[in-house]
Order: sequence, then structure tokens, then C-alpha cells
Amino acid sequence: MKEKFERHKQPWTTAEIQKLHMLAKKGASLKAIAKALTRSEESVKNRAKDDGLPIAKLR
Repeated sequence: MKEKFERHKQPWTTAEIQKLHMLAKKGASLKAIAKALTRSEESVKNRAKDDGLPIAKLR
């Protein structure tokens, strides 16, 4: 069962964007980043793509 996120379609805050960049640079997985930010993997993936951030693939 997929987790429900209450923050559906909420705008990204500056702090969330900074955390996304930090975690992506550390090589965190998409799943780990999504959980840390309490956002869906799809949302994180889209934001990272918009910002030109590579996200580590699950190993």
C-alpha cells in the first residue's frame, strides 16, 4: 500500500529545496529523500529534474 501524503500539490519551501539539494549531493536514494521530505517520490523526482539534480538510483 502506498503512503498517503497530506501535502499534495503544496509548494516547495526554500528549506525543502535546500534539503533536497543536500541529500541529492550526498547520493541519497529517491525513496530516502522522499521520506526525509515527507513528499512523494514522484514529487521529489520532478523537483530534482527541474533543478537539474541527479538522484542516485536504488542499489
